[in-house]
This record gives sequence, C-alpha cells and structure tokens, in this order.
Amino acid sequence: MGAVVGIIVLIVIVIWVLASCIKIVPQAHAYVVERLGAYQGTWSVGMHFKTPFIDKIAKKVLLKEQVVDFAPQPVITKDNVTMRIDTIVFFQITDPKLYAYGVENPIMAIENLTATTLRNIIGDMELDQTLNSREIINAKMSSTLDAATDPWGIKVNRVELKNIIPPAGIQDAMEKQMKAERERREAILRAEGEKKSTVLVAEGQKESAILEAQAEKEAAILRAEAQKEKMIREAEGQAEAIMKVQQATADGIRMLKEAGADEAVLQLKSLEAFGKAADGKATKIIIPSDIQGVAGLATSIKEVLMEK
Repeated sequence: MGAVVGIIVLIVIVIWVLASCIKIVPQAHAYVVERLGAYQGTWSVGMHFKTPFIDKIAKKVLLKEQVVDFAPQPVITKDNVTMRIDTIVFFQITDPKLYAYGVENPIMAIENLTATTLRNIIGDMELDQTLNSREIINAKMSSTLDAATDPWGIKVNRVELKNIIPPAGIQDAMEKQMKAERERREAILRAEGEKKSTVLVAEGQKESAILEAQAEKEAAILRAEAQKEKMIREAEGQAEAIMKVQQATADGIRMLKEAGADEAVLQLKSLEAFGKAADGKATKIIIPSDIQGVAGLATSIKEVLMEK
C-alpha cells in the first residue's frame, strides 16, 4: 500500500515539474533565461520549454512604452535662482538582455540621470529663459538621456517638464508683473477704443457736413435755375409785349395808309410807336431824321395852339 502511494506521489511530482517547464510568454513581453547562472537566451511571445533545475527565468521584461513621473528636483539657474522642477520620462525597453544586465535598478538610474542632466541644462539658463524654453529643455534632455540609456537597452522617447516651481518671492513678483501687464493691455485697448470712437464721430460729422454742403449747393443751383427761368420768362414776356405793340402799331399804320393818310400822319404814328416802345424806361432812343422833322413840326403846332 505504501509503495502505491509513493508511486502516485512521484507521478504527481513529475507532472508538476513538467508543467512548470512549460512557459507561455504574453504579448509585449520578453523573458530573459539563464542556464546554470549564465545568459542562455531571450524568449519572445509564445510557448517555450525550459530544462528542469537547469534553466530559470532571470527577468520578465515589459516591452510597452512606460511613463515615469519623477519628484520635483531642486535646480539653480544661471542668475542664482533656486527652483523646483519635476519631469516625466517616456521610455521603452528595446533590448531585454541589456536591460537585465546593463545597470542595477534602471528606473533609479534614469531618475538620477534626469536630475543631473536637468541641473546642467538649467545652470546655463537664466530664470526668464527657463520659463520660456520648455521645448528646448525637453529636446536637450531627451537627446542626452537617450544617448546615456542606450547601453542599458532603453530608448527614451521624450521628456516633459511637468511643473516649474519658482520661489514664493519670485512667484509674487511674477504675479505683480502679470497684473501690471494686464492693466497696461487693458489701458491700451481702452485708449484704442476711445480713439476709434473719436475717429468715427469725426468721420460722421465730416460726412454730415459734406452732405449739408452738398444739399446747400444743390439748393443754390435750383434757386439759380429758378431765377434764371423766371428772368427768361420775364424777358420773353417783355419781348412778346414789344412784338405785340409793334405789330399793333404796324397794323395801325397800315390801316391809316390804306385809309389814305398823308406822310406826316404816318410819321407821327411812328413817333408814338417809338414812345410806347420806350415805355418811359429807355434813356436814349435813336429816331430817323425824317421823323425828327415831323416831330419838330408837331412841337411847333403845339406851341401855336398853346399861344391861342
């Protein structure tokens, strides 16, 4: 009975040992295998078998990109301002063998390397330059860390400065400076707004004055045209009246002539016609010489009649 139990136990042990020798490597992982303490190989994704009691998995390596957030590090700028900067490092293991045997505690090594590199870079920059040069600092740190970690089988993809924390006094001064800058911009915007408003008002007044002047000009032109039209009509009326008087006189002379009136009567009628044409407004009238003789005769007759 005891022999049977021993055989069963032995079989179970053998099965357990064989099962433990079957290893399945998951996706994005790699296993570093040692044989009798020496590097034997690196297992990639899939099923693998190891020799019992001889082979062992020395290190399981994650091949995904990893992110490490390091605590704030004190750094001193070129103008002797002490500040605290915390960084985030994005890295990926590219060679599991180098990662396993390259350096003891790779994460701590990267943290220390990040701190020293950051101090070297910030030490060559002043405070204002440090605050405005995040991209430059990130690029320099990424390049330096990637070159330094390459023998460890690690590739640093990028480094980001998470926070830059200056001293409290510097923060107060910066806040006051920013407040003054905002007030200055507000004053400039207000002044520009007032300027634009003044310009718009002036342009409105200018356009209004131009429109008023244009309206006055058009009104003056209309008044002048109306006055001109009135004068033309008055002149036409006077001319028409003169023409009618002349026509009536001519008709009267023609009728006298047809009635057999002598030449003296005709000349007197012509003289009367010239008088009516003058209408008391002419200052000078040119009378033909023959009519002047008749006029003298008429004057003499008038004087004789007055003496009687």
